[in-house]
Amino acid sequence: MTAQITFHLSQILGKSYLSDDGVTIGKIKDFLIDQTLIPGKESEPIRPRVVAIKVKKGNDIRILDFSSFEIKKFKRKLRVTCLEVHDISPSVFANSLWLAENILDKQIVDINGRKLVRVNDVRMVMIPAGTYAIAVDVGMEGLLRRFGIDKPIQTVLDPFKAIIPGKFILWDDIAAVDFSNANIKLSKSISRLNTLHPSDLADIIEDLDKATRMYIFASLDEEQAADVLEELEPRAQIHIVESLPVEKAADVLEKMPADEVADLLDALTDDKAEKLLEEMEKESSEEVRELLEYHDKYVGSLMSTDFYTFHENRTVAETLDELHSEQPEPAHIYSIIVVDQFERFLSAISLGELVIADPSKSLKEIMNKNPISVFDHDKTDSLAELVSKYNLLSVPVINQNRMMEGVVVVEDIVDDLLKRRKTR
Repeated sequence: MTAQITFHLSQILGKSYLSDDGVTIGKIKDFLIDQTLIPGKESEPIRPRVVAIKVKKGNDIRILDFSSFEIKKFKRKLRVTCLEVHDISPSVFANSLWLAENILDKQIVDINGRKLVRVNDVRMVMIPAGTYAIAVDVGMEGLLRRFGIDKPIQTVLDPFKAIIPGKFILWDDIAAVDFSNANIKLSKSISRLNTLHPSDLADIIEDLDKATRMYIFASLDEEQAADVLEELEPRAQIHIVESLPVEKAADVLEKMPADEVADLLDALTDDKAEKLLEEMEKESSEEVRELLEYHDKYVGSLMSTDFYTFHENRTVAETLDELHSEQPEPAHIYSIIVVDQFERFLSAISLGELVIADPSKSLKEIMNKNPISVFDHDKTDSLAELVSKYNLLSVPVINQNRMMEGVVVVEDIVDDLLKRRKTR
């Protein structure tokens, strides 16, 4: 047997296979691969092995054990020989799938590229140990190969020293997303998807059909689901929240910032929003309800209620120690809020200022004595100019009694401006 033969799925589908004495038996329809991970070697690269072959002779379709098949190159063409005929049931393999049926032309996630792609072909290799699927071809070369015109076109391009662009993705770096059939879950596919950044996963989910979108979202834990939901476009957010059971949706919303939840619920029907608010924990629900009371034109509609306050007499060292202990989300601490003994707003100190300050000094000593702030019922139109003029990352929001109501971060201001521009 040849030490190694590399070929593509498209080169062999529909081709005849022969008996040991060279007589045509039938045609090749598909390959079944087994993705079962070897115990103790789960971290090793995934190399799914071909275990069965689907063949057709006349109107008869059979599934045969692939171990008695041999692939060789003969006069630059692939030759498939069946040494012995042994029927086999796919049910013998718990984690298997058909390549042509379930992978070819299907959408998959390129884990490293963090995007959705379509499979044009599958690269395979036959070695003495067996035949394996090693990569998928998502490039133009694979598509042209399917039509049998890759070589003629390359001949035309040769005088110009140009090549047909090709792109292969190793089996380890893909995850199936068409889960309409339970058999097409690639090994580790869900866990691999979960390693993507929420914004990347959100981009991928937005490109999926509604059924697959819900399958992927339902596979995430509540923390991940909240992070992804926050990154989705409003239309996708609404679809997911309306499709989830109220209890599940409420659990996810509780993990999101209150201002993001308020924006989302504001786009739902009053009845649906009320059901979700009633299902949410009381503290979270009340926080969201307060934000929903603000009209879109007021600063309060944009503010986040996640902020950290410290008394003016606390030292820099004490403040940093508490922050280290609390380990707040980075997005919640663009700055810390300094308050007096009555919890009234005094100033805001950026993290940069806090880190480089003398640890022994009090917050009162290092804070800006003329702080920038806005009232919750100020018009949102004033925010962009304020942030630009003073180069702020966040703006404290107070009420008429100088009590803290929230913080508006620059990201929310930009998002608001973009939404307005789109609706003009």
